[in-house]
Amino acid sequence: MTISRRSVLAGALTAPAIIASTRLGSAAAAQTLKISHQFPGGTIDEGDFRDRLCRKFAAELETRTNGALAAQVYPNSSLMKTVAQFSAVRKGVLDLSLYPISYGGGEFAELNIGLMPGLVSSYKQGAAWKQAQVGQKFNQFLAGKGVIMVSWIWQAGGVASRSTPIVNPQDVKGLKVRGGSREMDMVLQAAGATTLTTPSNELYAAMQTGACDAAITSSTSLISFRLEELAKSLTTGRGKSYWFMLEPLIMSKQIFDALPKNQQDVIMALGVEMEQFGTKEAMADDERISQVYAKKGAKVFDLDEATVEKWRAIARDTAWKDYAQKTPLSAELLKLAEGIQLS
Repeated sequence: MTISRRSVLAGALTAPAIIASTRLGSAAAAQTLKISHQFPGGTIDEGDFRDRLCRKFAAELETRTNGALAAQVYPNSSLMKTVAQFSAVRKGVLDLSLYPISYGGGEFAELNIGLMPGLVSSYKQGAAWKQAQVGQKFNQFLAGKGVIMVSWIWQAGGVASRSTPIVNPQDVKGLKVRGGSREMDMVLQAAGATTLTTPSNELYAAMQTGACDAAITSSTSLISFRLEELAKSLTTGRGKSYWFMLEPLIMSKQIFDALPKNQQDVIMALGVEMEQFGTKEAMADDERISQVYAKKGAKVFDLDEATVEKWRAIARDTAWKDYAQKTPLSAELLKLAEGIQLS
């Protein structure tokens, strides 16, 4: 179904919009941008860091443009459904979204590199993408589809399980597991799991009913969606992980291009600042999660390089191989990313 900008804006009138910043007594901003995401809402200082990142971005945007631009944040997919946000951004229906980029892989297979198991295993390695050739090629591809990468946000992931600890690949055999991407699902299936396609904001219900035995997602989501209430074991993403997801703040190129140069510069400068904030907070959640789950009685496990390599070996033979065969650009992006060897 085609989404019209009119229908989205009409829906926004009934959605629980959170105004990023207001100034009593001041004139209305000349333009208000809408920022949508799937994560729980909070405040600029409390809650899921991805929601806080959007709120900080919005507040600073109004300040630095002297009110010429403002923004409203719509958390928890309250403006539109999670997966639909990418298409809405690229068509100019939605202004910005903090979006797990691989969720758009059904529309463009190249985007699945944003959650390619074993390809990124540290924040330093992921951060290197932006200035490297792989990042430049990825940016060019997205721009051609109508999307601007404002902030490159990487997050490590872990596994919450209702029973069996998930550390080595053989541990998933016979279980129903949410992997988070088509490529991660291929690895899990090769290891003997049944996979589920479930957005992270629906994981609690899936695990509560027993439809899902274990869920792999970012540390922040493992906390924000309260999976510690259901899990008996946790494998963290701190130190080492085979699961790194690119969850950037993206903007409609159509909307961006219509702004004056000085406002574009403010947006991109803020994007860099939000990358620093996002990485710091993601790493803090990688550490904090062990305390959150242990407090609820879950057994906590960490990964070492040898274990990560077991998962990577399966990924090379399944997900990586499949992805490289999708398009010439997919093959090129994978090769370029493999060339970034930072620990």
